[in-house]
Parts: sequence; C-alpha cells; structure tokens
Amino acid sequence: MDELILQLKKQIIEALNLEEITPENIDTDAPLFGEGLGLDSIDALELVILLEREYGIRMEDPKANKEVFKSVRTLAEYIEKNRKS
Repeated sequence: MDELILQLKKQIIEALNLEEITPENIDTDAPLFGEGLGLDSIDALELVILLEREYGIRMEDPKANKEVFKSVRTLAEYIEKNRKS
C-alpha cells in the first residue's frame, strides 16, 4: 500500500503539473480539495482520467467520487479494491 501511495502522489504531481510540490509535501491523509492540497473540479477530472488510464478504473458514481477523492489514502484504498490488473 505504501508503494501505491507514493506512486499515486507522483502521478498526481505529474498529471496536475504541480512542479513546486514533491511527494513528501503531500500529506497522505490531508484533503485533496479545499484545504490540504487545494485541488479544484478541473483537477478532479484529471484524476478521473488518471484512474482510467493507469488503473483501468471507471468512476461511475459522482456521489461516491467525493469519498474516493477525500485523500491520497482513500484514493489508494479504492484503487487497491477496484483496479484491473
């Protein structure tokens, strides 16, 4: 799981062009939206695309997305359960 979390942090930085941030700067349990990393709805769309492209996961339920995208940890847990190997 730790390896997936680190990989995810790197992918988020790359996908969202967060050049000034390193994986170590991202708190695994901090909110991705609002305070914390401070992402917005366009960033959310980029993350949905990332999940599809990298892990074969389609995000179907917008209500569930809010829980999935709460933090890097919740995102990693969702990927663990749903990824297509």
